[in-house]
Amino acid sequence: VQLQASGGGLVQTGGSLRLSCAASGSTFKGYTMGWFRRAPGKEREFLAAISWSGVSPYYADSGKGRFTISRDNAKNTVYLQMNSLKPEDTAVYYCAASEVVSGPPRFYEYDYWGQGTLVTVSS
Repeated sequence: VQLQASGGGLVQTGGSLRLSCAASGSTFKGYTMGWFRRAPGKEREFLAAISWSGVSPYYADSGKGRFTISRDNAKNTVYLQMNSLKPEDTAVYYCAASEVVSGPPRFYEYDYWGQGTLVTVSS
């Protein structure tokens, strides 16, 4: 599975962005999809994950209430809607795919990673 993340950019504090992650190369079916980010000087941080069915997605506290993960299986795409963005949300955002179906998967259980898309939130 190849993953291509897009949708990053420069946004002002309080603004919104929607990230997309398109999967190709193999079936998208059955994979749990996750979003992570890595801020400058920090470790990669889990944000959200969603199973194939889309029922009961998981969120980290950092994005809960502001970030929404969703997926369109017909388009082999997973999304991360980010609202009320803050300067501390500045990071490279990554999508990932895991074969683990009862989750959320641990970091090392993700089998495929996208290349990342940069989000910069100005104050």
